[in-house]
Amino acid sequence: MNDKPSAIAAMPRFQLRQLDDHLLSLRWRDDLHGVRRFALEFLYFGIKEARACLFAGLFFAAVFLVPRSGLFGIARYDVLFVFAVAVQLWMVRARLETVDELKAITLFHVIGFALEAFKTSSGIQSWVYPEAGVTKLFGVPLFSGFMYAAIGSYITQAWKMLGMRIEHHPPYWMAGLLACLIYVNFFTHHFIGDYRWYLAACALGLYARSTVVFRPLDRERRMPLLLGFVLTGFFIWLAENIGTFFGVWKYPNQLGAWSAVHVSKWSAWSLLVMMTFTITANLKHIKQHVHIPAQRPEPAAVPVREP
Repeated sequence: MNDKPSAIAAMPRFQLRQLDDHLLSLRWRDDLHGVRRFALEFLYFGIKEARACLFAGLFFAAVFLVPRSGLFGIARYDVLFVFAVAVQLWMVRARLETVDELKAITLFHVIGFALEAFKTSSGIQSWVYPEAGVTKLFGVPLFSGFMYAAIGSYITQAWKMLGMRIEHHPPYWMAGLLACLIYVNFFTHHFIGDYRWYLAACALGLYARSTVVFRPLDRERRMPLLLGFVLTGFFIWLAENIGTFFGVWKYPNQLGAWSAVHVSKWSAWSLLVMMTFTITANLKHIKQHVHIPAQRPEPAAVPVREP
């Protein structure tokens, strides 16, 4: 009888580890061609993407499923915070996430929470969290930082599941400087103007040659890294629309009746994904898969003979 609870608790870990082992050890299938290859690669790409979204999927499922009234007398915001922490601890314990990845995700949480606290402050009021909760700090529920941590979790897991590597990545100091400017602009545009499009133009030049190489099944495929940023930003924008529809947070224009989040938020999320990616690319086990072209040495000066 005492063995049953432990066996049941181990089942999700066992099954997910089996799935991970299968996804990470796919062999070459030279007999696959044409439509059959495309269909199988597309299927495995979807499975790997879903696996990479494990934390994000569980977290946002809770966001949409937990009633506004909360559970068992506990406010919704508090339930979401406890749930997010529990999922993160479970993923580390089940070896679905490393301690280094957890540290990076915690950093994303802190960065995101600082932004949330500023945006919801009395002087800015870009959006509001209208519900009560014990786990609120500066008027912001602590679970909100996990929305940003979910992006970081997805990137680190996708990197592993898809065997990603980056070709022609810009020097780290350039990418880091741009990431800092992107983050600062989220604060300063309330006072000195929004420079996101200038930053986007800088990103276009900086990452123009950057390519993400990934393996859906057994062969490597390529995609412009900038396209990856834009697509990820789009799906986050869709999730934001769902979140505001369920009233988890609201923009000022949604207080009377719900309306779609302005499409300009798509560009903001894409830039935030770029910033998150820059932090992720500095993880030790990821750096070795990032190729930064070596700068060519300047030609030596040819001495000029005096007449």
